[in-house]
Amino acid sequence: MIPFEKKIEIMQEGGEILRIIFYELEDLIKPNISTLKIDEKAGELFRKFKVKSAFKGYKPDFAEKPFPRNICISLNEVIVHGVARKDKILKEGDLVKLDIGIIYKNLYLDAAKTFGVGEILIENQRLIKATKEALEEAIKIALPGNTLGDIGYIIQKTINSYNFRVIKNLCGHDIGEYLHGEIQVLNFGEKGKGLKLKEGMIFTIEPMASISSEYAVQINDFEFITDDNSVSAHYEVTLAILKNENLVLTNIF
Repeated sequence: MIPFEKKIEIMQEGGEILRIIFYELEDLIKPNISTLKIDEKAGELFRKFKVKSAFKGYKPDFAEKPFPRNICISLNEVIVHGVARKDKILKEGDLVKLDIGIIYKNLYLDAAKTFGVGEILIENQRLIKATKEALEEAIKIALPGNTLGDIGYIIQKTINSYNFRVIKNLCGHDIGEYLHGEIQVLNFGEKGKGLKLKEGMIFTIEPMASISSEYAVQINDFEFITDDNSVSAHYEVTLAILKNENLVLTNIF
């Protein structure tokens, strides 16, 4: 078991690599680019920075086979776990979510960000803004003594204030020596309810929201879409709880 202080040091280093990878991939997000090309570039960057994909070869409980790509690239109504394909081409107005997990010095880090492709609808701009703001507000209250319910409450309150909906059956998770643990960081909740946050915890906060749907539906081994096919957005950071504050380990903004 790696001591907490050492773990934080390593994960901060890995988080900086992850930030650079997001920055490099953002240049590819434009019309007429295939999602496979973005995934292949991610693989090149993983090799350059000597990190491994946390997703490629990972088999979640809900899947019958391991995930085949380096990163998750999800378009529009696909909320998470989008599988890159040569024939899946970005077009003007799309919303694309990059969800990137890496293994750095045997520790896992995870982050996600939503991008607009070219000019996007004002409503979709607001959806991205609401989801990002929900994450920022959740980070502010992810402090020792507060609860997971506090996090879920502020996420839902923020997204609902824009008249959008949180996705209720997908969530964040604890992370570190493994990719997914048992803790569920929901995007809704009640103040003061749920697990109390304490020093030593490391988990992801990942607001997922859509124009009008509250639930995700699995459509194949990996991909989840909104149940009404409305457009969705997703942001995620990996965060550690310290003695009196928190520390964002994957600061991709």
